[in-house]
Amino acid sequence: MTPLPTPPREGYFPAIVCVVCDSPIDALVALCVSRADAMMLVAASRSQGATTCLIATLHGGRPVAVFPTADHRWAACNAFLDELFATPEEADRKLRQLLKRGRRGYVGYVRGAANEARGE
Repeated sequence: MTPLPTPPREGYFPAIVCVVCDSPIDALVALCVSRADAMMLVAASRSQGATTCLIATLHGGRPVAVFPTADHRWAACNAFLDELFATPEEADRKLRQLLKRGRRGYVGYVRGAANEARGE
């Protein structure tokens, strides 16, 4: 896993759920992040206060994100950071285009190194 560099811009992005796990560490590991890197990312996010979305870039450049769910679990998602949107509605519209066969997704928000989830 390579930490996500500070993006030069901010915006909303769609993310598609791959699997739901019991902890953010398990969700990151399910996305092929090493357990050691996942533990460091979660620990670093906790030291920065309430984080509602964690973003990482895997070797090869694939961005992933984990979001807390309403039932206190964590959704492991493929994040689409290529195009950041100015409003959550625009990102949600793109998410609806990407979703197929009853899959679920989230709209996240990224601002520099800080990010937060905005909805399901």
